[in-house]
Amino acid sequence: MATEISGRHPVNYVAGVGSVAWQSVARLVRAPSHSRRAEARRALALRWLGLAALTALTIGVLMVAADVAAIKLMPARGTVGLWPLRIFTDFGKSTYVLWTLAGGLLVILLIMPRLTGLSRQVLIAFGVRIQYIFLSVAIAVLCTEVLKYIIGRSRPFVGGEANAFFFQHFSGNPAFESLPSGHATTAFALAFAVSAVWRKATLVMLVYAVLICISRVILLAHHPSDVVGGALMGVIGAMFVRYWFAARRLGFSIGRDGSIEPLPGPSWASLKRVAREAFAP
Repeated sequence: MATEISGRHPVNYVAGVGSVAWQSVARLVRAPSHSRRAEARRALALRWLGLAALTALTIGVLMVAADVAAIKLMPARGTVGLWPLRIFTDFGKSTYVLWTLAGGLLVILLIMPRLTGLSRQVLIAFGVRIQYIFLSVAIAVLCTEVLKYIIGRSRPFVGGEANAFFFQHFSGNPAFESLPSGHATTAFALAFAVSAVWRKATLVMLVYAVLICISRVILLAHHPSDVVGGALMGVIGAMFVRYWFAARRLGFSIGRDGSIEPLPGPSWASLKRVAREAFAP
C-alpha cells in the first residue's frame, strides 16, 4: 500500500500490521509534493467542466425527450425471464464492489509484515493501485448518495405513471433516489480507475460499465438520464482521486502538460512470486 517501511521483520506481528496501516494513511493525507500538480489541477478542472457541461446537456435532453418513452418500452417489474439480468446488475452494487476491494486491501495489509526487500516493494506498489481503485469508487459513491438525497427524483413509475419530473427533495425515501444512479456511479468509477492503472483492461471495463447501466434501465430501477448522471459522477470521482494520488507521487506521474499517467507497476509474474513467498509455510 502507500507506504515505505524498512526491510526488518517486526518484533511483534500486530505492531507490524499497525505500522503498515498507519504509514499508508499518513502518505495518503500528507501535503502534495509533485512540482507539476498545478498543471494537473488546471487540466483536471478543464476536463471536469467539459464533462459536466456535456452531461448536463445530455441529461436535460433525455429527461425531456427520451426518459418516459424509454421506460415504457421496458418489461414490467418482476418479469420472470429477467432473473439473469438481476444477478448481473449486482456486479455494479457499491456494497459488493467496495467490500471486495476492502478485502483485498486487508489481505495485503496482513501479509506485508511477512515480506522483506523487493517482495515488499512489489506488494506496496500493487497495494497503492488497489487503494486508488477502492477510494475512487468510495468517493464517487459517497457524492452520489448526497446528490440522491438532495435531488430526490422518483424512480420509474413511482406514483403509478411514467413521469420524468416527479421530485421529492430531501425526502430520504429510496423511491426518490433515482438520480444519479448508484450502480452506474460504481461501474464507471471502477471502470475508469482500473483502466487508469491497467490500460489493457479499458475495453473490458467500458463494456462492463455500459452493460450495468443498460441493466438498470431494463430493470426499471432508473431512467436513462439517471445512469448518464451516475456515469459522470463515477468518472469525476475517479479523476479526482487519481489527481490526489499523483500530487503525492503515489502510483501516478504528472507530465509537463498536466496529463496524469500511471507509473510502471508490478507484473503478474512478480505478484505470483510474492504470493508464493507470503503464503509459504
